[in-house]
Amino acid sequence: MTTLGLIGSGNIGGTLARLAVAAGLDVVVSNSRGPETLAELVAELGPRARAGTAVEAAAAGDIGVVTVPLKNYRQVPVEPLAGKVVIDTNNYYPDRDGTFAELEDGTSTSSELLQRHLPSSKVVKAFNNIFYPHLAALARPSGAPDRSALPIAGDDIDAKKAAAELLDTLGYDIVDAGPLTESWRSQVNTPVYGDPYAEALPFWEHPAAPAPAEKIRTALAAAQR
Repeated sequence: MTTLGLIGSGNIGGTLARLAVAAGLDVVVSNSRGPETLAELVAELGPRARAGTAVEAAAAGDIGVVTVPLKNYRQVPVEPLAGKVVIDTNNYYPDRDGTFAELEDGTSTSSELLQRHLPSSKVVKAFNNIFYPHLAALARPSGAPDRSALPIAGDDIDAKKAAAELLDTLGYDIVDAGPLTESWRSQVNTPVYGDPYAEALPFWEHPAAPAPAEKIRTALAAAQR
């Protein structure tokens, strides 16, 4: 039985927690305000969920999920995540996060920043390119004809395999976007960000629509810096 340790429980984190519990996984949720502020979410999720601190969630998870604003990535606990696969859902929004010179000039990706912060973990980028209501709506059983795919990127083959197995459990196929250096292809303002998963544009104003792997693969290839 896999336990997800969620560091951050906002829109994406909460949605992933719901998908995980629905798939039969256990979750430990956390945020920056303290476990007591997550009582309502835990009550909704039921007996497979509990709240903890970020350190407790990181320690409890077989797989960690970092889903905090990028500006706070240095607050992610390091030691409890050592040796673990860590899913990174972050996006770089300068208006929210402030300016990161290495992201502005393209010498790094946001996931590479997290990987350097977590040197003993195996970071895999995922879930950052889909609007959270669409993430909730598009999960399908394995083999479903209308199953959607999500891009992942990472430097460790086994970590990407573990991430793919997790996404499969949660209801999604994957498209391998390559190493973390290529994770910019799924960031904000790229063809795969949001648009493929909506019936019409702008994506945040319209219902979800399935996005099969070939559509996602084409969108990733079309990304330009």
